[in-house]
Amino acid sequence: MLKSTISFPQRVHPDQIAFDIDGVVADTMGAFIKVANAEFGIDYLEKEQITDYWLEKCLPIPEETTLAIIDRLLKDPFGVGLMPIKGARQCLERLAVRSNSLTFVTARPVRQPILDWLLSLLKGIPEDMINVIATGQHTAKPEVLKELGTKIFVEDHLETCEALCDNGIGAVVFDQPWNRQRTPFLRVSSWQEIMQLIKLP
Repeated sequence: MLKSTISFPQRVHPDQIAFDIDGVVADTMGAFIKVANAEFGIDYLEKEQITDYWLEKCLPIPEETTLAIIDRLLKDPFGVGLMPIKGARQCLERLAVRSNSLTFVTARPVRQPILDWLLSLLKGIPEDMINVIATGQHTAKPEVLKELGTKIFVEDHLETCEALCDNGIGAVVFDQPWNRQRTPFLRVSSWQEIMQLIKLP
């Protein structure tokens, strides 16, 4: 794993951290591979092949197929069998006990499908505690997070991490095959490592 040159010496309160969804909470690329196989007969993809956040740049499949699968992922997380990343559910449930809300900021253009998925994933958490903001574009995330007073944001997209840092927000990279370029940001590879950044009794 690449080492970070930016660290957070003090743990933050649970209300001061927020999360991206795809690639952090949800195994969206795993779902992409499943849909490619089941619906398009593409049975040769592996997660390690996804070396660029923009899938059309790195996968050996037609761009129109890539876009069709992404459309399915955005509109129907239940239908594509979207699964959580290991440890996400348990850690978010633990955080919910100590925070006023769980905040998720996503570049998805539509909020409701992924909100419904999160509500199903986190059934034991009151609905009004789950705050999902869909910005529609990555570039809108820093301003939204500044308004929320977020200190740390966990993200899998390096360009967004750079923009967050420029806006004084602590960017944490959730390690994935598509973000393994050298970067100064703190890098975590599990939800257990995320929890180490948070001040809990």
